[in-house]
Amino acid sequence: MSRTSMFPQAPVEEADATAGRPVVGSYPDYPGAQRAVDFLSDDHFPVERTAIVGTDLRMVETVLGRLTRGRAAGAGAGAGAWFGLLIGLLLSLFAGGGASVLLLILSGVVYGALFGAVFGFAGHAMTGGRRDFASRSRIVAAHYDVVADPEVSEDAKNRLIKLGWRES
Repeated sequence: MSRTSMFPQAPVEEADATAGRPVVGSYPDYPGAQRAVDFLSDDHFPVERTAIVGTDLRMVETVLGRLTRGRAAGAGAGAGAWFGLLIGLLLSLFAGGGASVLLLILSGVVYGALFGAVFGFAGHAMTGGRRDFASRSRIVAAHYDVVADPEVSEDAKNRLIKLGWRES
């Protein structure tokens, strides 16, 4: 499969949506920029003419802890149990008696946990120790700018000044 079909690119007009749009507010974090656009929306400003732009992006990977084969098996068992519960619930829709419904659900959870543990253990063992830690990744920006169409940018700036007055 080609890269362009897996990850479609934004249309040119969408990618250039921030070009030529003045900055009406700058914020150190995303919630601040989001609060500004929400304030504009509450003030009946045409927010469809704005955008939040994060600049100086970086990927931050937070290491959650050491990943052992036992922990990998435990995580696999947990995920497998949830999947088994779903399968058990689906199968129980077609079961006749009350006792067999409970048995189907319980056996789905047990078998799901068992298979999940085996696959979690085997999957971690196959990495050969190349990644013995669990982590969470996210993209963060150094700061966030709210931009607006040139025709409405002065109005947006003036309204956001009011927001600054309210918050100080």
